[in-house]
Amino acid sequence: MDSRNFTYMFYGFAAAWLILALYVLSLVARERRLRRELDSVKRMVEDRETKK
Repeated sequence: MDSRNFTYMFYGFAAAWLILALYVLSLVARERRLRRELDSVKRMVEDRETKK
């Protein structure tokens, strides 16, 4: 087999892993943002309940 094929295969796998890593990092960032927003909503509800 030609060594160029291995080079292309390496670049293909590297690109796939890079895309996967970026996707996972974006999911982690989204989850953190949602968790902060949920905590904020919980605090708002607790504040409203204590004012009643």
